[in-house]
Parts: sequence; structure tokens; C-alpha cells
Amino acid sequence: MKLRPSELEAGGLRFAVVVGRFNHLVGVRLLEGCVRELVRRGADEGDIEVVWVPGAFEIPQAARWLAATGAYAAVVTLGAVVRGGTPHFDYVCDGLTDGVREVMRDTGVPVAFGVLTTDDVEQALERAGGTEGNKGADVAAAAIEMARLGAALGAAG
Repeated sequence: MKLRPSELEAGGLRFAVVVGRFNHLVGVRLLEGCVRELVRRGADEGDIEVVWVPGAFEIPQAARWLAATGAYAAVVTLGAVVRGGTPHFDYVCDGLTDGVREVMRDTGVPVAFGVLTTDDVEQALERAGGTEGNKGADVAAAAIEMARLGAALGAAG
């Protein structure tokens, strides 16, 4: 059996981070956790490009544009969609997840999914640096691991 260990060293890799501006406070906290984790694992801040978009629904388009450049080892997506009293939540979440999946499938570039989908703002804040940790840091680690795994397997982005 051949086992490939996880590689979480970010040195020498470039990352793009797409953040939805809607629910801005949550997005800022997720971004802080993401950048802090990338740098902690060896990434140079100059190798992290951050792009803000209006909301979660726009994240896949920006992720596609960034992935298509071939300049990034991985793309990280961050934001929050909070459930309301209408089906809008479901439409946004469906479009977002389908779109991010299509970016990965079509470009071969890893896209780490860090968009929170919560019932209320309090749940989102708990996952953006509160008692539930910072999911921005978690997806940063996932982006590094997938970028390194793709390189180890000879995947073309």
C-alpha cells in the first residue's frame, strides 16, 4: 500500500481568496483566519491575492476567473449565507456550491469551500473566530493540502 502523507507547508505557493462582502463582518473574520493560517504555514503575504465580490452568489465567477489564470496553487472561497424567511437561502446556496464544484471540475485548480451556511448571524460569528473556531483557517489548511496533493500526483491545474 502506498500512502501519501498530508503536506501542509505553504511556502512557495500562491493563493487567491474570494470573499463575499454581504455579511461583511463574518467575511472579514474568516479572511483574517485564512490569511493568518496561510502565513503561519509558510506562505508569503505577497503571494496571497484577495478579491472581494458583492455576495456569495458571485463567488464562483470570481473563483473561475482567478483559477483560469493558472497563477494560483489554490483558490479559497469565504463568506456567509444566513437563512432567512424565504427560499432565497436555498437558491443562493445551490448556485454557490454548484458553481464552486464546476470551477474545480473545469479548471483542475483546488477550490477550498469556506462559505458558511447558517441559520442565523450568531452561528456564523461563532464559526468565524468564536467558540467554534475559525473556518477561514480550516479551509486555508485544506487549500494547502490539496495544492500539494495535486502537485505530488502531477495534476495539471
